Amino acid sequence: MSPTSRPRTVLVTGAAKRLGRSIALALAAGGWQVAVHYRASAQDAMDTVAACADLAGASAHFDADFEDETAVRNLVPRVITHFGSLDAVVNSASLFEHDDVQTFGFAALEKHLRSNTATPVLLAQALHRHVADRVAAGEADARGAVVNLLDQKLWNQNPDFMSYTLSKAALEAAGTMLALALAPRVRVVGVAPGLTLTSHMLSDEKFTQLHALSPLGRSSTPEDVAATVKFALENQSITGTTLLVDGGQHLMKFERDFSLM
Repeated sequence: MSPTSRPRTVLVTGAAKRLGRSIALALAAGGWQVAVHYRASAQDAMDTVAACADLAGASAHFDADFEDETAVRNLVPRVITHFGSLDAVVNSASLFEHDDVQTFGFAALEKHLRSNTATPVLLAQALHRHVADRVAAGEADARGAVVNLLDQKLWNQNPDFMSYTLSKAALEAAGTMLALALAPRVRVVGVAPGLTLTSHMLSDEKFTQLHALSPLGRSSTPEDVAATVKFALENQSITGTTLLVDGGQHLMKFERDFSLM
């Protein structure tokens, strides 16, 4: 990031709810202006904006459907128009729909690849172009950073959620390629949580049991993941790697996805 006194601005995708909201709030608490992306949860997005504004003094919400390439390409310019500049993108939004080798098909994979792989690449591309424009305009020390949310299951594979897993594996590979292609102006870092939040597929009791299945006796919390994202954004020497934040769950073998155990 630029060491100037100008407030730093970050776009957090999927920031209306759940993990994205936790990341947005942690960054706002750290002084970042937060652009809150959402797809359909407008009220939740406005609530996140209000909470971020209380912490950092500036936030705004931006809708975009990540299956629509035009909407994706327009998102960063919209954020820049509102805030005047953009320093970072956190790709937290994620499509997570179940399929396996028996139900796999083109449509499911294409849907996951659009949301989970292509969109983060296009947003990184747009950030890099914006940083280059700032350099050309005389801001010689302009820098940017991208954090991609991945998944410990890439290092601990099972046969569930095939299209989702393939799309996240492609994003992990894209992170390496982007780190090389966008250096030295833009850094790219992956953050891979373990089981962090429950879902409609898990009871509270089951979630507590599964969350404890790790060498450390606990997996990641939203606060753990958000703190790691903030660290990745602010540490100027990290790029082209992934930080696993999972209590060591990737070191254990699970035959099924947590939601189906």
